[in-house]
Amino acid sequence: MARFQMELPNDLIKEFEKLEKNTEQMMGEMTKAGAEVVMANVKKNIPSSFLDSDIMNCLKLTRVYKTPSDDGINTKIGFYGYFKNHLGVKTPAPLVVNVFEHGSSKVSKKPFFRKSFKKSQIEKAMLETQKQYIKED
Repeated sequence: MARFQMELPNDLIKEFEKLEKNTEQMMGEMTKAGAEVVMANVKKNIPSSFLDSDIMNCLKLTRVYKTPSDDGINTKIGFYGYFKNHLGVKTPAPLVVNVFEHGSSKVSKKPFFRKSFKKSQIEKAMLETQKQYIKED
């Protein structure tokens, strides 16, 4: 029977060990970088009527967290909580954004949130963050 034996270069082994130690932190920073790109796109695409309203205080970026079910590392961006509309009525921000995004019987849809998720931009930001961890010290 033929036999094959190979040794990996020491620098490659050190790089793998370094990545193994910092994987969770690296993944967290990668998701955060991608979410920050989306946040910038949302602010750029947002309807002009939102800019002067209190709803902008409801646009938030969550902290990096790990899901217990599948050990996924995530960072979310979204509209959370309530704001006072132009009539002074407390209104749920996710409801207003959903009406703008998907429309209703009285309001035609004006999507801005979905347009903010540009895969190429998100991947580029995440890969740049990953390169910071992989480069030599």
